[in-house]
Amino acid sequence: MKNDLREEIELPQGVTVTIGDLIKVTGPKGEVEKKLSHPRVDISLQDNKIVLESKKVTKREIKNLNTFRAHLRNMVQGVQEKFIYTVKICSGHFPMNVSVSKNELIIKNFLGESHPRKLPIKPGAEVKIEGTEVIISSCSKETAGQTAAGIEQLCRITNRDNRIFQDGCYIINKAGKEI
Repeated sequence: MKNDLREEIELPQGVTVTIGDLIKVTGPKGEVEKKLSHPRVDISLQDNKIVLESKKVTKREIKNLNTFRAHLRNMVQGVQEKFIYTVKICSGHFPMNVSVSKNELIIKNFLGESHPRKLPIKPGAEVKIEGTEVIISSCSKETAGQTAAGIEQLCRITNRDNRIFQDGCYIINKAGKEI
């Protein structure tokens, strides 16, 4: 027999949620919006709680409901305190020059290349360079993570021995988790 499933997410003080086609969470540090929709999962707002409901659930609805719950918790957490990723700049052979210009991260002299490598910064992400570390912060965990991954992939080395050429940018901290 299939059961009904109901999950609730408590909203802290100062956090507001607007539920429509897009779910918009607003808090003291910013706002995040995301499209979460599934025909068998209902999302509503009741008594300062986000309620996720599904009738006669199958494994697929349980997976989708748990995914939605994780996304919503991350959104609520992100508007209270931003997610911070740290990327370490490692240059052993050639001195790299990393800078931020408008909405672009620029890496010059990577492995002695004459053309700079450029990465457009995703909207909603803030990138700061402090010495040999790049600090990425955002209210959205996805935006911060994708920006950090893009920086790491920008410095990917091919056709070289990875044991010798360890130059590049590497993620060392993911939203509070040391790597």
